[in-house]
Amino acid sequence: MSTVANVLVGLVAALHLYFLVLEMFLWTKPLGRRTFGNTREFAEASKVLAANQGLYNGFLVAGLIWGLVEDSQDIKVFFLACVIVAGVYGAATVSSRILVVQALPAALALGAVLIA
Repeated sequence: MSTVANVLVGLVAALHLYFLVLEMFLWTKPLGRRTFGNTREFAEASKVLAANQGLYNGFLVAGLIWGLVEDSQDIKVFFLACVIVAGVYGAATVSSRILVVQALPAALALGAVLIA
């Protein structure tokens, strides 16, 4: 079960690495605008804020990878909980889709970590 948990944690980390790339580097590009449903004008006006969001996603990635490298349940639990809180907040304030894309995978990984 530990292997399944670690794979799920790795998938959550990879997902947040993708979010980092979208928000920091592709926000104003067609893929970034299409992904987030932004106009060119809005994307340009908000690109600094998006880059900041991307940086925070990078911290989540770093924490999840740290948890995997150290094989620490506590570290994994903490960072997965952070992802879940961010996903719930995003779903409440931005789009309910965030609950499925961000919080659900982290919740599944957290469940697997706690069972393992």
